[in-house]
Amino acid sequence: MIIDAIKRIDKALLILPAMLGAISCAMISSIDASGADPYSKQVVVQITAYCIGYGLLIAAVVFDYKHFFRVDKLLYVATIVFQCLVFVPGLGAEIYGTKAWIDLGFVTLQPSEFAKVLFVLYFSAYLTRHKEDLKTFAGFLLAFLYGLPIVALAAYIDMGAGIVLFVMLVCMIFAAGLRAGLVVRLGIVFLILVPVVYRFLEPHQKERFAAFLHPEDFSIDAVHQVYQAKVAIGNGGMFGRGYRQGIIKESGLLPVQDSDFIFPILCEEFGFVGGIVLLALYVILLVRVWWTIAKATELFGALIAVGFMCMFAFQVFENIGMSLGLMPVTGITLPFISAGGSSVVASMIAVGLIMSVQYRDTSRGLKYL
Repeated sequence: MIIDAIKRIDKALLILPAMLGAISCAMISSIDASGADPYSKQVVVQITAYCIGYGLLIAAVVFDYKHFFRVDKLLYVATIVFQCLVFVPGLGAEIYGTKAWIDLGFVTLQPSEFAKVLFVLYFSAYLTRHKEDLKTFAGFLLAFLYGLPIVALAAYIDMGAGIVLFVMLVCMIFAAGLRAGLVVRLGIVFLILVPVVYRFLEPHQKERFAAFLHPEDFSIDAVHQVYQAKVAIGNGGMFGRGYRQGIIKESGLLPVQDSDFIFPILCEEFGFVGGIVLLALYVILLVRVWWTIAKATELFGALIAVGFMCMFAFQVFENIGMSLGLMPVTGITLPFISAGGSSVVASMIAVGLIMSVQYRDTSRGLKYL
C-alpha cells in the first residue's frame, strides 16, 4: 500500500515541506541570540517537529481519511475538550502574554493548531451530510452555528487562531454549495458580528486593530512593530544584506522575530528575491492542493482539501500582510516557516490528509511532476 501510495501521490507535496523546513531552520538559526551555535534549542525543536511531522504525514497518507466521516461527532467533542485543556490549572501555560499552550513537562503544545485539523475533518463531514440544506438560508445558518462554537472558543483563547478558523468555516460553506443569493445575507451577518466581537477583545487586541487603522500614530506600540518590519524589508533591497547580517534583527527592535515577524527578517537578509522565492513555493503548494480539489470525486475529500488550502492561504496572506501594514497584527504564524513545533506538526498532518485524498479520491492520482 505504501509503495502504491508513493507512486500515485503528488511528489511536490512531499518535497515542498522539506524545502520550507530548510528555510525555516536556517532563519531560526540566524535569529537565535547565541548566533555562533547553528543548532540552538529552537532549531533542534523545529527539526524534531519536522521529523515527527513527516512520520505523521506518512501515517495520514496510509490511513483512509474516509473513516473520519463516521466519527465526526466524536471529533467535534474532542476539538472542544482539547482546546479547554489550557484552562486546567497546572497544565495551561502562558507564552507571549497568551494562555494558549499546555505544558506536559517534556513538551509544550498549542491545542489551537491541532484544532484546525480536527475542525476541517468534522466540518467537512457535516457539510457533506447537509449539502442540500445549504440551498436555504436556514440551512446555511445551521451550518454556521454548528461550526461557530469551536471558532468562538479558539478566538477566546487565541484571537489569531479564531480568525483563521472563521475564514476556514466561511470558505468551506461556500465550497459545499452555498447559493450565490445568500452571499448578501452572509455579509449582513458578518457586519453585525464585527462590533459584537470587538467589544469582547482584550485591550492589547484592540490596540492592534487601532494600529492598523491609524498607522501614523506612533503612540501605539503595535505601530512601531509594523514600522520596524517595513524597515527590515526595505533594508534588504533586491538581494539582501546577507545571511546573519540583518541590522533590525540585531537591534532587537522587532519582537517575536522567529514567529510573527520572521518574513521581514528573511527579506532583510535575502532581499526581494528571497521573499519572492518563498512566495513562489507557497504558490506551488496551493496550486497542487487546488488540483487535488479539482480532481476529487467525492465532496468529503474535496472539502478537506478546501479547508486546508484556505488555512494555508489565509495564514500566508495575513502574516506577510501584517508585516507590510496591509493587515492588522494578529500573531498568526507563517506556515512551515515560523518557529513552533505544534504549527509544523499540524501543518504536516494537513498535507498528509490532502495526499490521502489524492491517493483515494482522484481518478488516477496526480502525476504532474
